[in-house]
Amino acid sequence: MKKFFCNLFGHHYSVSKKVTHHIKEYKCIHCGKEVTTDVSGNLSTLTPELQDINKTLEGLYQKRHRAAQQVA
Repeated sequence: MKKFFCNLFGHHYSVSKKVTHHIKEYKCIHCGKEVTTDVSGNLSTLTPELQDINKTLEGLYQKRHRAAQQVA
């Protein structure tokens, strides 16, 4: 029934994880489909490969911002 709702009205995504300021992961509140923003800002299905990329990117982003805060 939930997939029928999404097929009829479209997905209703909410942010499930903020990777950086520009890249986020989203999850449909009805069917649970997960997507992420890609390089161009479009939504792409969240594959294990993209999850790994986002995890690495998040680590680099946090490390860079921690170093910038310590210098300032």
